[in-house]
Amino acid sequence: MNFFVADVQTGFGTFVAFYLAQLGWSQANVGVALAVGGVAGVVSQIPGGALADAVTWKRGLAALGIAMIGTAALLLALAPDLPRVSVFVAELLHGATAGIITPAVGAISLGLVGRRAMSLRTGRNYRYSAAGHVLTAALMGAAGSYLSKGSIFFVAGVLCVPALIALGFIRGDEIDYAKARNAATGKRKDDHARIIDLAKNRKLVLFAAATVLFQLADASMLPLIGENLATSIREHAAIWMSGLIIVPQIVVAILAPWVGFHSEKRGRRPLLLIGFGLEPIRAGVLAVSGYYPILVAAQVMSGVTGAIIGVLTVMVLTDLTAGTGRFNLAVGAMGALSGIAASVSTSATGFLFQALGVRLGYLPLAVVAAAATALLWVFLSETKPAQYED
Repeated sequence: MNFFVADVQTGFGTFVAFYLAQLGWSQANVGVALAVGGVAGVVSQIPGGALADAVTWKRGLAALGIAMIGTAALLLALAPDLPRVSVFVAELLHGATAGIITPAVGAISLGLVGRRAMSLRTGRNYRYSAAGHVLTAALMGAAGSYLSKGSIFFVAGVLCVPALIALGFIRGDEIDYAKARNAATGKRKDDHARIIDLAKNRKLVLFAAATVLFQLADASMLPLIGENLATSIREHAAIWMSGLIIVPQIVVAILAPWVGFHSEKRGRRPLLLIGFGLEPIRAGVLAVSGYYPILVAAQVMSGVTGAIIGVLTVMVLTDLTAGTGRFNLAVGAMGALSGIAASVSTSATGFLFQALGVRLGYLPLAVVAAAATALLWVFLSETKPAQYED
């Protein structure tokens, strides 16, 4: 399921920016369109997480999210023949899926394996997700270059079908309801922590603050690369863009299980510092040159960062919500904060790059990423427990 859900979820925003730029949209208007999807994602995250904690039909939530992604993809595919408002409707639908699919996948994973095996399961989730991104980016790039621009999103819509089929093979009776929401064991398995208790968790708040700063720097980098590539390379530009999407996903597919394994062996904090610390370096590299091999090198760093932060965000939240029964709500809250940061990033950087230029616009992003790393280094201690309760 992770393999096929990845067909459109992460690469979607990048291809939207690239696609709209080819249709003649300005950087500012592309940023606004992406921000609409970001706002929808923010609004859906917290109720989506709470819903994933409350309902037992986790697979139904995932199926709903996949269907919404398919609808959004088809609307974008038909965008040249529809009013511009259809693009914003598609972004609303796709953004809202973030509050449905992400908590659902986390809940299904935790409910199947429990906390003790969650790091390995999360690493495998990200491996198959990244492999799905590689396949889809290649298919979308080829379709966009040799067929039509809109065919990129026809491909995305069609690939939602095997995602639903794979989801159907997961057995609902094998998903433990208490484990899926990270509840306490024994007689306390039906208890829920108060929501205010999550806000009082110092480590959780610090990690959220560092993640928000990271997203402010990271969210707009690849869409901006895509917009600049679409205007500077005309012939087969979709294939060149696909290469930049595929490279980090290959890195994630290779590294994600390793990250899960070593987060158990060595702890979460050392790996997190590596993942966060690479981001300001990546922004600095992009500020130096737009030469394609340099872009590839930056995307390799993005892959390392993505593998580490993707896997360990889930693990840190699992650690910090143990026994609360609010795991999916915490995932939703973190997603909402990240979504706010991403929306601000994608909308503001469009204007920032118009003011500072293609190269200098990356320097403020490098500063923000460095601040995120410093916050994590100074204030966040190790979260991995000495012994798991389950």
